[in-house]
Amino acid sequence: MLLAATSMKKKKKKATMVFEMAHASSLGIALVIAVFGSLLLGVFIDRKLGTGSIFTILFLIVGIVAGFRNYYVFIKRYLSDETKESDEAQKDETDSKKHTAEKNRDG
Repeated sequence: MLLAATSMKKKKKKATMVFEMAHASSLGIALVIAVFGSLLLGVFIDRKLGTGSIFTILFLIVGIVAGFRNYYVFIKRYLSDETKESDEAQKDETDSKKHTAEKNRDG
């Protein structure tokens, strides 16, 4: 029973890691899209309104902030997930030690 639970945890951890790697690899693309999409939008608005480069600079800054915000959110989520996993591992280890101690005491 314990072996099956351990196997399930390993599969879940592997699936989570694959998902996190896929998400991390998409962050670079998201950063580029946010920056260049905002830049192009700013250039388009400046050309339509004839405002020089005010909107280009404004939207470029917004795109950079949005792109790096994605990194921040990902890192924050990743670190909180690691903290949860380490807490769960410590709890499992403690439970296992309790179970072994009870078994030794009873046996």
